[in-house]
Amino acid sequence: MEFAEQQLIQYNGTDPSQPIYVAIKGRVFDVTTGKSFYGPGGPYAMFAGKDASRALAKMSKNEEDVCASLDGLSEKEIGVLNDWEKKFEAKYPVVGRVAS
Repeated sequence: MEFAEQQLIQYNGTDPSQPIYVAIKGRVFDVTTGKSFYGPGGPYAMFAGKDASRALAKMSKNEEDVCASLDGLSEKEIGVLNDWEKKFEAKYPVVGRVAS
């Protein structure tokens, strides 16, 4: 399934009848089982319904970092992002991609 960015934001956890999705490097993961982390009030709620690649790479919760852009990231940050991606792959199902 392909998601436009405007569609992905609908899965940010504010509607309890919808799943919660987080994208990494364009792949959309269903993180609903991690609702206590990604749902409203959770420590990573700012990632819900968005591509959080840059923020995860930089270990940042700053709103301006919650985006898909990998421009200017260091090799170390890309490594951190790849580690996050592996963690998500092991824990959450992939439900689609963000349309480019």
